Amino acid sequence: MKLVPLGDKVVLKQCEAEETTKSGIILAAKDREKPQQAEVIAVGPGGNIDGKEVTMQVKVGDKVIYSKYAGTDVKLEDEEYIVVKQSDIVAIVED
Repeated sequence: MKLVPLGDKVVLKQCEAEETTKSGIILAAKDREKPQQAEVIAVGPGGNIDGKEVTMQVKVGDKVIYSKYAGTDVKLEDEEYIVVKQSDIVAIVED
């Protein structure tokens, strides 16, 4: 099975939460913040959404940062994903 987003939706796979701080302190699972960085897994076609033309600016494989409380959590075949609107993505991370 695979997720195929519609309209201006994007499927993200969240990056792993940091297990240690920059200073080397190991964090307990309950103290780890939900990361806001993710990898783009699938991208909707864009098009005319609510009367506005939407051009998709992200592509599969991009690393992105998204709004903290954005999206819908989805679990599919033991994998967890987040489905967000493209407008909830605030930046593309470039190496």
